[in-house]
Amino acid sequence: MDSLTQALLGATLQGALLGRWQGRKALLYGAALGTLPDLDVVINYGDAVANMTYHRGFTHSLFVLSGLALLLTWLIRRFRPHPGYSARRLLATVALVLLTHPLLDCFTSYGTQIFWPLPQVPVAWSSIFIIDPLYTAPLLVAVLFGAFYDLRAKAPRAALLALGLSSLYLASTLAGKAMAERRVEAELARQGIQAEALFSTPTPLNSLLWRVIVLDGESYHEALVGWLDEQPPRLERIPRGTALAVPLAQSPAHRRLHWFTNGVLRYDRIDEHLVVTDLRLGMTGFHPFRFDFAHWQDGAWQVNPQIPRWPMDRGNPQHLALLWARIWQPEVEIPLAAWAAELGKPLLAAKPRHD
Repeated sequence: MDSLTQALLGATLQGALLGRWQGRKALLYGAALGTLPDLDVVINYGDAVANMTYHRGFTHSLFVLSGLALLLTWLIRRFRPHPGYSARRLLATVALVLLTHPLLDCFTSYGTQIFWPLPQVPVAWSSIFIIDPLYTAPLLVAVLFGAFYDLRAKAPRAALLALGLSSLYLASTLAGKAMAERRVEAELARQGIQAEALFSTPTPLNSLLWRVIVLDGESYHEALVGWLDEQPPRLERIPRGTALAVPLAQSPAHRRLHWFTNGVLRYDRIDEHLVVTDLRLGMTGFHPFRFDFAHWQDGAWQVNPQIPRWPMDRGNPQHLALLWARIWQPEVEIPLAAWAAELGKPLLAAKPRHD
């Protein structure tokens, strides 16, 4: 999730568990601790693919964070003991604030390596968009309440209520995901399509309208599914360009990206560049993680020694408005194929980003 939400979750948890002793400081301590795992963003791993696929790695490991919780608890009890609460309560608080960060990240589409250093595919339950106001709002209200009222004198009812509401909302997103996948699977069966893989994720800033991707050989299908839909999902077949992946077979960066995304990738030749797109994140035609893997030279693809990010535009507000209308009016047609076709076009005066 976004850093603000992670800070609010940490602040709400610590306010609920230690606010009666720490007062407003509990909110500050919890917010700082709740964002601690994301400090790995300052590490440069060498190129754009490495920076993406090593993010949410060791700093999001349940093993590492559990050990860190024990260490922090010992240090606090050793140098800043408080007679009002036990070491057990302190450990529970620190552990919850730290461990809920990667667990919440698992609900997004990015991929979180909670079992690092075990070489397992990153966990991406993908039931919530990386920014979701409905999840964040109860936590924000609880933190504002705690900031204006003395937590030492007030029972942590607001914090507990906020945590309950946000958790119920998170559970509801899993129901939405199951609904979307079930409807698409029924349509695939009706059309006789054998899916290689299926990936579903909410459309931006909501959990009412779902985007489902179905890998199918050289193509992939995309569909939008909403809670109010009465008709079967409309599957849009889109070229995937998998033949372009052949020159990347020996690229360690491509193997790692394929592992990290579970193969939900698209390949495009744009001028003299071979661009690989992570289809899971963003929205159709607007994907933040695109990589310039190779360039055409002397009649063959030459894999770049360091992989830069491919530039992207800032999106189209009209697309978001159309998606919002589609939530409430299922008859609204979304030109997914046309939006996806934009991925194969060069951006004006675009240069790859070396980050």
